[in-house]
Amino acid sequence: MLLGIDVGGTKIALALGEESGAIRARDRWPTPGAEAGAENAAQRALAEVAQRARALAEEAGVAWREVSAVGVSLPGPLDRGAGVLLDPPNLPGDWRGAPVQAWLSESLQKPVALENDANAAALAEWRFGAGRGCGDLVYLTMSTGVGGGLVLGGKLHRGVLESAGEIGHAPVEWQGEACACGQRGCLEAYVGGAAWTRRLAQRTPPESLAAQLASAPGAPPKVRPEHIVAAAKQGDDFALSEMARYNDYLARGIAVLAYALAPEMVILGTIPSAAGAALCLNPVRELVRARIWPFLAEKMRIELSGCGKDLPELAGIAAALQAADS
Repeated sequence: MLLGIDVGGTKIALALGEESGAIRARDRWPTPGAEAGAENAAQRALAEVAQRARALAEEAGVAWREVSAVGVSLPGPLDRGAGVLLDPPNLPGDWRGAPVQAWLSESLQKPVALENDANAAALAEWRFGAGRGCGDLVYLTMSTGVGGGLVLGGKLHRGVLESAGEIGHAPVEWQGEACACGQRGCLEAYVGGAAWTRRLAQRTPPESLAAQLASAPGAPPKVRPEHIVAAAKQGDDFALSEMARYNDYLARGIAVLAYALAPEMVILGTIPSAAGAALCLNPVRELVRARIWPFLAEKMRIELSGCGKDLPELAGIAAALQAADS
């Protein structure tokens, strides 16, 4: 039995699962914010992870001794060898220098392996999802931020300082929008969930369906990407224009990957998965096809995540399996 942990900008997910990817039990809750205390936000969050993990095993009737390893999927940057988070821009509170591996190893009394969240998700898709049987694939995640994981020749490709796959910080506009990483014009500044939410706060017309869906009694609307997706599915003009903008920038990033890596498959997760084929996948395929050589367009498949809503949990499980195989 394996314990998978996914720590994200908005939620934390736990799962007890088999090597096959079958999930026995799971738990999710919002990621604690900065109000938890700047100095110990990370430690408090991970203490809750440890407490909930043991409770989850007990509720599922799994003896703690049956859990052989723990995998943790985390937003980078991180020093995987030292088991330490460096300075993640998309986690609430202060996680700089948090010794995640040491804290969890001590509290759980299990071997703990850390993995960049995009890498972990790529491994999950390769083992359990849309990428099964692929030798070369790229997984793109576009939730709070934008990350990429590369499986090349059937192995996770990490690159120098384990920084391979950071397509979210490839420039798509040289003097464009400011990005959380400190650069300008990054892909993440256009298709990342946090950046898109900031844009929507400034640009959403109050009469749009997206604003109506986001409205709460007595409070101004807080429009998020999920409201745009929902409104676009109902034909709202503003939401459809925002989806077109999103698809255009996403296609720019994929075209770069096509020429740089020529993968068999590019897998899209999170926001594109929620938007579906008609609103996102098919338009992106057409945009990419128009910008790359025909033989690449013919051979490179662009697909939605095969792991679906289980991806965060399966990413943690895949991280544990990767450590076991190393």
